[in-house]
Amino acid sequence: MSEFSLKGHDTIALNDLLKITGLCGSGGAAKAVIAEGKVKVDGQIELRKTCKIRSGQMVEFARERITVTV
Repeated sequence: MSEFSLKGHDTIALNDLLKITGLCGSGGAAKAVIAEGKVKVDGQIELRKTCKIRSGQMVEFARERITVTV
């Protein structure tokens, strides 16, 4: 499990989070895996590519977990 800090921002788009953390090689790849139902937010499959992720939420993809912090 790893952590991602929003660094003063309120939210980050789900596809951007996957790209920035290196779980996906590009924004397009991130959008594809989200559309395929391979990404979970707080334990639920999330299909919205630009879903806003906030502090305290957990994102799961490819056996990796990211906890979002402030």
